[in-house]
Amino acid sequence: MVATDLARTVALRAAQAAADKKARDIVLLDVSDEVVITDIFMIASAPNERQVLAIVDAVEDTLRRELDVKPQRREGLKGGRWVLLDYADVIIHIQHSEERDYYALDSLWKDCPAIEFVDQSYRDSLEARGGEPSASLRDAA
Repeated sequence: MVATDLARTVALRAAQAAADKKARDIVLLDVSDEVVITDIFMIASAPNERQVLAIVDAVEDTLRRELDVKPQRREGLKGGRWVLLDYADVIIHIQHSEERDYYALDSLWKDCPAIEFVDQSYRDSLEARGGEPSASLRDAA
């Protein structure tokens, strides 16, 4: 099984919203072959609780405004250390860097295929400097 086009669109848009708020180490994993309840896990981290919550706000606002989708469930907002946003086909984990290192979700799901995400602001700055994106960046466009 492969993640649906809608799930990929939601995940990629959420990843860009997180990147715009300086989220670190954004990973998109197609877990559709391993998990029945969802297609994609997005994992991102930030160095402090305030930034975790800012990333969560940006993701929710962007997905609501641009794709008219809202999370079915939200957990962890009070502590700001690990927030889970459940969009059914996409589950988003925004973690404090310490939680990310400790729980190591990336390694738990390491056998699942990654979905390529390239931060648009990185691509734009590279092109503005006259650099040419690598083949993988050109293909992602």
